[in-house]
Amino acid sequence: MSGDYAGAGTRSWPAGQRIRDGLVVLLAVGSGAVNVTSFLALGTVFSSVITGNLVLLGLAAASTQHGPALRSGLALVGYSAGVFIGAPIAARGLVKTWSPAVTAALCAELCLLLGFTAGWEADRQRQGWQLVLLVLLAAAMGLQSAAVRRLGDMSSTHLTGVLAGVLAGLVGAGSSAGRWRDVSVLVAFVAGASAGAALIRLAPGWLPALTLLPLGTVIATACMFRWESTASDN
Repeated sequence: MSGDYAGAGTRSWPAGQRIRDGLVVLLAVGSGAVNVTSFLALGTVFSSVITGNLVLLGLAAASTQHGPALRSGLALVGYSAGVFIGAPIAARGLVKTWSPAVTAALCAELCLLLGFTAGWEADRQRQGWQLVLLVLLAAAMGLQSAAVRRLGDMSSTHLTGVLAGVLAGLVGAGSSAGRWRDVSVLVAFVAGASAGAALIRLAPGWLPALTLLPLGTVIATACMFRWESTASDN
């Protein structure tokens, strides 16, 4: 029963894999909201689209604009720190579908987003404080990237490769495995970004809920299921 959780029958698409894919799609909703928050409210940089940040960093450096260069650099540093923290945590377990270590890494991300929430509600207008919020969001996305990377060839935070895989699959030049999950991730990311942009404009105080609710749901759901392991957790 590859990728199935205990007690489920053998199916062409195991139930454990369906649950895992649904959780990754939920994570993408939060990622879209986080990225639009950093772009619209924290200095026109991204929390997890690091390729875009590198372009913005180069543009700022070429035009000697210190503010944009600082924000792009801080986003890169925050994201890198999140990966450095999250990768060792998520790597502790080996499973076919999901590991308690992946859940632990997502719990660490939740802590960062709770810190962001406190800062956002306290003072989201002061420029210096916005830099702290930016680093928190970027680090949270780094943690999530490291966690989801342990699940296989998928992502909920940086989606260029996901889009390329979907397009290649449409012309028969790529694997069809996970195609609907990847399409759903792309749609969820856009939906999260759209909802986040609307909240920033209409009800900014509620914005943290859009970043916390999907992640909290994923953590709670993951804790409910007993995932079948390929090796004992370390």
